[in-house]
Amino acid sequence: MSSSRYVVSPLAGALALALSLPTVAAEGPADAAPAAAAPMQTKDFDEIRVDGERIDSLQSPKSTQPLLDTPKTVTIVPAELMQAQGVTTLRDALRNVPGISMQAGEGGVPAGDNLTLRGFSARTDLFVDGVRDIGGYSRDPFNLEQVEVVKGPASATSGRGSTGGSINLVSKTARLGDFNNASISVGDNDLQRVTADFNHEVGDGAAFRINLMGHSNEVNGRDAVEAKRWGIAPTVSFGLGSDTVTSLSLFHIEQENMPDYGQPWVRDSHELLVGSRNGRSPVDRENFYGLVDRDYEDTSADMATVIVNHVFNDSLQLRNLTRWGQSERDSIITAARFVADDSLEIKRGGKTRLTENRILLNATDLTARFDTGAARHTLVAGLELGKEESTNLARSVTDEPHTTLFAPDFNDPYVGGITRDPENDADSEAESIAVYAFDTIELNPMWELTGGLRWDRFEAEATGWDRNLAARGTFSRTDTEISGRAAVVFKPVTDASVYLAYGNSFNPSAEELELNANTAELDPEQSDTIELGAKWRLADGLLLSTALFRTEKTNARVRDPLETERIYVLEGEQRVDGFEIGVAGQVTEAWTLFAGYTWLDSEVLTSLDPAVVGNALGNTPRNSASLWNSYAITDSLEAGFGIQHVGSRYTGEDNGRMAKSYTLYDAMVGYRVSDALALRLNGYNLSDKDYVDQVGGGHYVPGAARTWMLSADFSF
Repeated sequence: MSSSRYVVSPLAGALALALSLPTVAAEGPADAAPAAAAPMQTKDFDEIRVDGERIDSLQSPKSTQPLLDTPKTVTIVPAELMQAQGVTTLRDALRNVPGISMQAGEGGVPAGDNLTLRGFSARTDLFVDGVRDIGGYSRDPFNLEQVEVVKGPASATSGRGSTGGSINLVSKTARLGDFNNASISVGDNDLQRVTADFNHEVGDGAAFRINLMGHSNEVNGRDAVEAKRWGIAPTVSFGLGSDTVTSLSLFHIEQENMPDYGQPWVRDSHELLVGSRNGRSPVDRENFYGLVDRDYEDTSADMATVIVNHVFNDSLQLRNLTRWGQSERDSIITAARFVADDSLEIKRGGKTRLTENRILLNATDLTARFDTGAARHTLVAGLELGKEESTNLARSVTDEPHTTLFAPDFNDPYVGGITRDPENDADSEAESIAVYAFDTIELNPMWELTGGLRWDRFEAEATGWDRNLAARGTFSRTDTEISGRAAVVFKPVTDASVYLAYGNSFNPSAEELELNANTAELDPEQSDTIELGAKWRLADGLLLSTALFRTEKTNARVRDPLETERIYVLEGEQRVDGFEIGVAGQVTEAWTLFAGYTWLDSEVLTSLDPAVVGNALGNTPRNSASLWNSYAITDSLEAGFGIQHVGSRYTGEDNGRMAKSYTLYDAMVGYRVSDALALRLNGYNLSDKDYVDQVGGGHYVPGAARTWMLSADFSF
């Protein structure tokens, strides 16, 4: 589609202008190493990377130990891996993490980065630099240093949510050293992508960095679907290499997409499609049931962040973060459904969403290192204050045109309209305060103890339609919760650790900033996990980890089947038992390996619906695995190969519909022409597998067909 090119052009022009500006020649490699810092500055802004290698720890100030000694299952997807794989979305980056399953937007859940982690929804467990980001949009990795996935309940660290874990996106920041990096990519899916990353010292201890992105693409194997976006992220840092470092950053991204709700599941009672009951529709994966004359998806996200980090001495460090953020979504998406069980006619229902989410948060963390006798302590204490707001403006679709299952025409004209429905508008706000403290105690070289507590007060108020009163009403709720985590770490040798850990989490009714008459009286859901794990550093830069765990949600929110309205009660119980193993790093100087396997055994233990007791949780595959390895054949030539396997998974707890398992194969060949230019060819889904990528209750989204991408990476 020729229209898909307009987004890249402005960014290409901006990139050309930036490239034409006078620059200072980089001293050393393009991704230059930072200057040395004081002992307490291990998480300073000029120290995220050393000689292009990822520091072996989480970037959160609440985490003070290297990954080897961190008593959790942690997967870090670094920028180098994302670049080698040609990753263009957060979802693609997370395919390196087994135990994560993609979910389609539906009902009250907006489209975007929806996923489950270890069997539980993680839509609101996405963080940017440790600050929650609940916006309903698709994230681009152009400004990411790394993606950190921490698994298991952890409200002590992240506050509400995190039943299955949390995902933190670490942003790029200005640092010492001058470098200029740019990349241009094209693909057979009409992909056109331009990114740029410029960093320059602008004074004594000061630096400026800007990341730019322009992107457009269609989707091989899917008619009409396309994505267009652009983004900009400038940062400036002061005091680099000194005791006080201040970083100011802005982030903006805009998207104009043709959204995709995929194809309808065949109901178990369909009289004509007997062989496809409770399965995929027997149609080509290209079939698109949306209407280009009606459907659209416009989103934007903005963030402004100030971080001040001060080192008092070798034993005391203070960090303060202030974040303002806002995201907007304006979309109409077709949800295709069968008109009747004796028909092949499809109704094109219009799902509309016009929302805005805002957050203002301040977090202060004090890190102290001290000894008590022979024990060495690393204590982190903090205070977090936040305010979140959400506005959802209701609209109604006045016409739902029909089409046929086997021959939909996405160019059909739309003669209906979209009208405002202010009576169903919903506004909500929440104020939160949290106080926490964590202590890691090194008793001796072989034993460490870790513990922490967090007190949260979460007060929410929402205004919306009250079904019980048949009128608008205001609902409010205040929850105070104490969360904790504790672990013991045993190090039989320097390069190995064994740990036993416990953590819990809570999910309040207003977790997603939504509250109504049927949920306002409910206490938070509670979850607990226990994990036994081990980690080995097999070689310099290669880490092997494994874990056994059990997570239980002891009072799950379930619908009362005896009530005609959607009345929920806390009378469910769910459990996930699991095993994980992963390896990441350099096997040899030439061979890089990143692989993992997760086994999940999920079960509904208790429910008011006896039909689901004993069933597996929705969107929770029993087996999932990923592998990526690359090998430097010569100093100039590199090859990579990857595998992703996702086992079969049900769409819901009723276990009626199942998405079949699939295995995808990817590959990469890279050639460095010179110090300033490298070429890379990536191939995705090489076997052209037809599979279900995202599952929903009434629909599924097929994955992309075989795709090729050619990139040129510039450094100067």
